[in-house]
Amino acid sequence: MGKEKVRWGLIGPGRIAESFAQGIAHVDEAQFYAVASSNIERAREFGARYSAQKMYGSYEEMLADPEVDAVYIATPHRFHYDNIKLCLQAGKAVLCEKPITVNSKESSELFALAREKKLFLMEALWSRFLPVYDDVREWLDSSKIGRIRLINATFGVNLPYDSSDRWYNPELAGGALLDMGIYPLAVTQWILNENPESFNVEACLSDTGVDELTVAVLKYKSGVIAQMNAGFVAEASNELIIYGAKGSITIHSCFWASTQATLETDNKKLTVTRPFKASGFEYEIEAATLSILDGDLECKGISQEDTASTMKVMDEMRARIGLVYPFEK
Repeated sequence: MGKEKVRWGLIGPGRIAESFAQGIAHVDEAQFYAVASSNIERAREFGARYSAQKMYGSYEEMLADPEVDAVYIATPHRFHYDNIKLCLQAGKAVLCEKPITVNSKESSELFALAREKKLFLMEALWSRFLPVYDDVREWLDSSKIGRIRLINATFGVNLPYDSSDRWYNPELAGGALLDMGIYPLAVTQWILNENPESFNVEACLSDTGVDELTVAVLKYKSGVIAQMNAGFVAEASNELIIYGAKGSITIHSCFWASTQATLETDNKKLTVTRPFKASGFEYEIEAATLSILDGDLECKGISQEDTASTMKVMDEMRARIGLVYPFEK
């Protein structure tokens, strides 16, 4: 790009965007430059709180600003496809919250558009960039626990039932799989560097028709079986445990946002703690920013192929549990 910093714009100044704004302040090569919302007062309030230079009352206005190099999208995932397409057509690099889209048809179209326009596009799945995951990767690569045989991951919270909440809203692509189940799927993919060859899945659907609890068993060609569950109906341990022939690795609760992991072999335990500099989002922001500055079209930390593969698995899981969103029909 020929620049020392990437100037970021933000679409959707809500709860998740707070973590982005807190994290980007700790990335030397990045600047939080602009924020856009359909509600200008919301944009102004958010922008003032995090020292953005520009606040816009529409996405189109911000995308017309030539100073904006890249855009972080933090809207509900029902809107990701339209938001990403708008940004790419405006010539902006994109980092979009997970899941990158609702289904693989949408994500495939966007990856093709990004390649056509030679623009960076990345799914923001922050877990894979957290510092403690570097320790886990070193333990795996040096075969500290031997051959991996079993992975167990849980993501469970106990939410009061509220049919009006985004999590339960089919029009916003609610449900546990897309919002929570993506984490065990994507982290297991990162651990094994492969995608499942087969799986079984069961789910409980809420009165609104979305999955409030999804449980799956996945089998991999390497001989690994992964067990995962995601849901709103009960608090789970929220750990991810990797069992090998010579020991185990635990990414402690909450594994998708963890600062701590334990290696256990031969009755010996080693626990490492890696605190965040800020919100934890700074690591994926740094990875995306450096990739953009290097002229890359995707990030090695979570490639477009990784994202596309996970989207296909979630598509098939939804097909098997009978979850089709109204806007997909």
